[in-house]
Amino acid sequence: MAQAAVFGAIASSALILGAIFGAWVNLPKRVLAALLAFAAGALITALAFELFEQSYERGGIWRAVIGLAVGAVVFTFVSARLDAAARAGSRTGPQDEGSEKLDVDAAAQEHPPTSASTRGSAGLALLAAVTLDGVPENLALGISLGEGTGGLALLAAIFVSNFPESLVGSASMRSQGRSLRYVLGMWTACAVLLTVAVVVGAGPLSNTSGATISLPLAFAAGAVLASLADTLMPEAYENGGPVVALSTAAGFTLSFALSLA
Repeated sequence: MAQAAVFGAIASSALILGAIFGAWVNLPKRVLAALLAFAAGALITALAFELFEQSYERGGIWRAVIGLAVGAVVFTFVSARLDAAARAGSRTGPQDEGSEKLDVDAAAQEHPPTSASTRGSAGLALLAAVTLDGVPENLALGISLGEGTGGLALLAAIFVSNFPESLVGSASMRSQGRSLRYVLGMWTACAVLLTVAVVVGAGPLSNTSGATISLPLAFAAGAVLASLADTLMPEAYENGGPVVALSTAAGFTLSFALSLA
């Protein structure tokens, strides 16, 4: 159990380190976009080979498909609610029609509307994706430790993917006006949750049947897939342009190589 706690703390520490770096260092938008694309590529590897494939092998195709569909629907619903809340929070007090039109025109000239940045939810979407991906991923790490099958390669893969994801997520939250305490608090809470997941995987779930774990694995895969299509990839392309394709490929390749180690 102590080993599981240490492994969990090491894997999750990358979230806190990345959040601190992203909150204090003001990186250019193109660099942030490239890092976000890199994180998206790493998440593609996770959802395809560590979540959905594992769900299929443990519980069969129908459990995997149902879990993925439910995860995608839930994330899409939550994302839509976040977008609506962000738009409602950005509205100002009542104004007369003439002044309101002038304000809208001035805002449009200064900040042209765009598909992803106007939603302002990339940071929260990435936090949700990391959490939904990380819980089953860290459970798998704990299970591998409980079964005595190692886990060093999975530990390295989790650490490498966690750092850029939390860095970009915290930087996005800060750009949306979130306080430093809020940003660090959210990512620290995520790190604690994922550490607990490793301990739970090494303890109570170490002898659990594959069918039981199949649904949460597929649910996480669906949520991560929806987050990539809905927010993360559009946000990366908007701020980084075509070069993010190369960053996405790099993230996928490195994460896949680590999963094979």
